[in-house]
Amino acid sequence: MSFTCWAFIDFIWLFLALAFAFSLCILKLSRANVNYSNSKILCIFEDLIRYGKTKNDLRRGAFLRGFSIFILFSVIWNSFLIRHHINAVFFGVPYPIWLSDLSNALTNFCVQHETASITIIYDVRVLSVLLIHLLLWVHSIRRLYECLFISVFSDGVIHIVQYCFGLAYYILLGLTVISTSSISQAGGSTENRYAQIHFSHFLGITMFIWASVHQNRCLTILANLRKENNGKVINMHHSIPVGDWFSLISSPHYFAELLIYISLSLTLGGWNLTWWLVVLYVLFNQALAAALCQEFYHKKFDSYPNVAVLLYHICYSLTKNKV
Repeated sequence: MSFTCWAFIDFIWLFLALAFAFSLCILKLSRANVNYSNSKILCIFEDLIRYGKTKNDLRRGAFLRGFSIFILFSVIWNSFLIRHHINAVFFGVPYPIWLSDLSNALTNFCVQHETASITIIYDVRVLSVLLIHLLLWVHSIRRLYECLFISVFSDGVIHIVQYCFGLAYYILLGLTVISTSSISQAGGSTENRYAQIHFSHFLGITMFIWASVHQNRCLTILANLRKENNGKVINMHHSIPVGDWFSLISSPHYFAELLIYISLSLTLGGWNLTWWLVVLYVLFNQALAAALCQEFYHKKFDSYPNVAVLLYHICYSLTKNKV
């Protein structure tokens, strides 16, 4: 028998999730005829939550360009961690001392498991954790490819605070992966790894591929709004996207991102508290981004559908598919 346990890293993800949930609530409440010039706090708030096209009219603070640097950093960082992860899983080579100590600090439990329970759970985790690490790495590589060869970015910017937060986020995410397994504390046993293959792995990977394909399609649709059929960029204007999941929801690329993280949690078997807290953070983070994006399109296009129209399209599509 084991008790529910909370690690330090769980509190970090819970704090981040609640911070973005609070930001989303403040955004909704602040839309009631607020004069931003008379509210310095709201000005700072808007600067910190907006980026890209939603920040074009709000450039009061220090800002930077180059969104793909986050993805590039994620690819490099996760490549470094995966190298040590594979060595630990298949060759019993322990992590570097500094990485092991950092992982131990993040997984300092507030409530202790029984020793026997820890052993059983950790034995199941090893292959699952390696799988989600590889999936995260593949996800980063795909996003980097899209940023470099598919997406067409305008003159959107990002605040320097957001820039630093983005880098810290990818560092924390990689550390969360290795902190999920006890092999970060010592050399892992190389025995019986393939016997850990489980149905949840196939379920999670299938959902990961499905969500990734649709995210790629949606990002391609957005990029093609600025391209000719031959792929040449012809304008930097914003247009209303249509097709694929855009016919169902307002920001399907953000929704797909949430599904990708849910798939990672399912790959772990759906039992891991830490990864559901990561999913909770991604939910509110992407919801805030989607709300800002929805607001931007409503301001720019009078014909942009509201929530009621989108719900109608969803119901119509479901009914049509049944027929």
